[in-house]
Amino acid sequence: MDSSFFLGAFITGIVLVLAGLGMAILLSPRSFNPQKGLAYECGVPTKGPSWMQFRVGYYLYAILYLMFDVETIFLFPWATVVRDLGMPGLYSILFFVVILGLGLAYAWRKGALQWK
Repeated sequence: MDSSFFLGAFITGIVLVLAGLGMAILLSPRSFNPQKGLAYECGVPTKGPSWMQFRVGYYLYAILYLMFDVETIFLFPWATVVRDLGMPGLYSILFFVVILGLGLAYAWRKGALQWK
């Protein structure tokens, strides 16, 4: 492939993105209502300051959930081809599950899974 093809594709991509953004700016409805800048929680006005700190434990719990959820998704493609992989495939997935288990044990031991 020629480098001019990649340059053309890159420039075309930039032009299309800028055209889309420009059209959105030009055609989108505008509302200058001051209430648009207020923070709402499920349609109910907030009481007190809108910016409040949350415990870092909530974020740790969410990150751990996402991490194990995404890693578990890797098991599904393996399960579809398990017969074709043979014993080396079984050993590799067992290694993967052991690493997942060690990560879970580490998070559990550090207290990251305790909801305080």
